[in-house]
Amino acid sequence: MFRGILAVLILVQSMSLFAAETRDKEGVGLTIYMSEKQDQNYGYDRQIKEGYAVVKDWRFIDFVQGVNNVTFTDVAKYINADTVHFTSLTDPEGTFVVEQNYEYDLISTDKILEKYIDQPITIIRENKDGVATEETATLLSNTGGRFVVNRGDVKEPIELFSNYSRMRLGKLPGGLITRPTLFWTVNASKPGKHLCKVSYETNGVKWDAAYIAVMKKDDKALDLSSWVTIENNSGATYKDAEIKVVAGDVHAVIAREGNQGQYGGQQGRMKTREKSFSPQQFFEYYLYTLGRTSTVKDNSKKQIELFTPVANIPAEKILLFGDKTPLIEYNGPYTENNRGFERFAKKNVDIYVKFNNSAKAGLGIPLPKGTARVYKEDPADGSLEFIGEDSMEHSARDEDVMLRLGSSFDVVGQRTQKNFSCKYDEHWMTESFEITLRNHKDMNVQVIVRETMFRWLNWEITEKTADFVKVDSRTIHFVVPVAQNGERMITYTVKYTW
Repeated sequence: MFRGILAVLILVQSMSLFAAETRDKEGVGLTIYMSEKQDQNYGYDRQIKEGYAVVKDWRFIDFVQGVNNVTFTDVAKYINADTVHFTSLTDPEGTFVVEQNYEYDLISTDKILEKYIDQPITIIRENKDGVATEETATLLSNTGGRFVVNRGDVKEPIELFSNYSRMRLGKLPGGLITRPTLFWTVNASKPGKHLCKVSYETNGVKWDAAYIAVMKKDDKALDLSSWVTIENNSGATYKDAEIKVVAGDVHAVIAREGNQGQYGGQQGRMKTREKSFSPQQFFEYYLYTLGRTSTVKDNSKKQIELFTPVANIPAEKILLFGDKTPLIEYNGPYTENNRGFERFAKKNVDIYVKFNNSAKAGLGIPLPKGTARVYKEDPADGSLEFIGEDSMEHSARDEDVMLRLGSSFDVVGQRTQKNFSCKYDEHWMTESFEITLRNHKDMNVQVIVRETMFRWLNWEITEKTADFVKVDSRTIHFVVPVAQNGERMITYTVKYTW
């Protein structure tokens, strides 16, 4: 999958090789994608980092006419060298890379000592009184901090030791560099200073959306704010970066730079502050562009407001006994005829909050997936208290958002299998359930009882004590009112045939 992304990226870059880009200053651009974990091993021995981004780096480079050897440093540690693309904006047709080398043999203790195998080193030892002595020996081996040296003229010349205090070596051996570096052979037809654009892909940069919702006193509305959280572990700092984030599950195509689509349809009352993120439809995804530059430091997290907080969004609190999604999915060729096979035996009645991402509700923009944390004001002191969180999937305009916050303390349920019969030779099976809901609140409540017909594809409800709604081919909902400090029982029988 990811290799396909890389191939398309390279193709897009090659297609835009001679595209006219209007720019006259240096800078860096960072387009960050929501991604799955990657398992490719790019370059030297290193841990693969989650997340990926496309880096665009504009720099002035001096060229002589003809062949030039160019050293390009300060690239990301987790760069994928296969995706590097170079172009001169000053002379795109006459300046091109003939050869590229990516060198990543970075300085480390082990790598330096590897270069000194069979070479003299100075070992500095300290006794218990802190007095230091020096001895020159030939390094024979270094494995995980355990050393073998030849001390030369002593009676027993070979010594094994570990946990040395200090060593002194000669000059830095050739072939080691302090940071990942690109080396190019560039042919330039026009001498002088060129503004060049270098783009590449790197692992180790990711972004997520974080939402903060505050429920109103009556649980019928909420206030919503959102932040973009950028985490950078790519091994590079992007100073004053022009930041874009892509919302959507990008599998086989990188969102293309340039020719940006316009935001379609009615945007609603959602607003963004000046120089904040602005959304626009982009291929089958959404692109959020920050209206100012911002520095993204290595090994850091940065949070930027996604949109201006929206107040009083109509919302609904839902009590649900069952499961948001079925625990059992039929995938086999046989019926499930085990009498004691239960989908769930819990007593918890779960709490959900639902709202609609519409212009009428004050939203109406694409909401990227992320974690939504919900709070409510304590009337005793006015402080906000945490009441639950859930993962929120991508939400298009006019779609419902449903968040599970936890389980009700005072409303409980019980599900009991009352009867089970199976005549396998006659191709039928029946099952009866009794569902009891108890409300210990001093107020009336309404509970949705979700039941999934998980044993076989063909089913019908033959008996019931309450009406239900058929949600899909396998699921029904009973909407059950329960009086304050009261109890309500419903029963039903389902018959399966095959």
